[in-house]
Amino acid sequence: MTRRNAHSPSPLSLSARASVERAGRALGDRRARPNLRWLSALLGATVGSVDEYLAELATAVPLEEEIRRRHLAGGRPNYAQFRAPFELYALVRCLRPRHVVETGVSSGVSSAHFLLALQRNRHGTLHSIDLPVVQRTATFGRTDSPVALPPGRASGWAVPEPLRAGWDLRVGPSQELLPALLRSIPSVGLFLHDSLHTPTHLAFELATVRPKLDPGAIVLADNTAWTGRSFPRFARAVGVPMRARGRSDLVGLRMPIGPPGRSGRRSSARSTPPPL
Repeated sequence: MTRRNAHSPSPLSLSARASVERAGRALGDRRARPNLRWLSALLGATVGSVDEYLAELATAVPLEEEIRRRHLAGGRPNYAQFRAPFELYALVRCLRPRHVVETGVSSGVSSAHFLLALQRNRHGTLHSIDLPVVQRTATFGRTDSPVALPPGRASGWAVPEPLRAGWDLRVGPSQELLPALLRSIPSVGLFLHDSLHTPTHLAFELATVRPKLDPGAIVLADNTAWTGRSFPRFARAVGVPMRARGRSDLVGLRMPIGPPGRSGRRSSARSTPPPL
């Protein structure tokens, strides 16, 4: 399947651009500028509809600053972060899912932006699974994983306290925890794979979550340069295009909407796209 890239992001409105720049500076991550073309392609929405939610990020500056402070306090001024936190926020604000599932948490940059959007939606739950990698010594070394937990920290250590209420965080291998989690919830509106990046593991997670995906659900996977053809095969199996975020290896798709076909599931969720 051909990858449909958004080679350059569409321009933001002045208000959204100012909000994103302020939030990005507060977070300390220059890569966080959102790609509107990717978002619009995933959602089937106009750029203006997505832009509206990105403009809200001005009010998130104190939370972004707190995430940054926690990274600095953990001795990680350049901590490996999820590259598209603001896109996650916009996706949840647009879709208004009942259940969001992510595998891979680390410090919790992706988790924090999911949680912020769910709070603003005033409904929905984030379910996170993480098998943490622990820093080997007191000082971060060259052989440590870039997402290793600093001493005394746990999964999600950078998530501010005001966002943690109602967060379903489960620590352990997704091979064990993901099937159990999916049995406990009716459906999944957004799924993010950011855990063990191997072809076999990604294929397992996608196959496991597929029966629970709502019509129109968003499925994302990061670091797919390491996972071979697992995501393209999944996209082909469900019959929708895979969309890459610019030239990066963060990819996504939106599940078909309507009666079950190759996606294999009908849900009581909306049968048409949610209003944006």
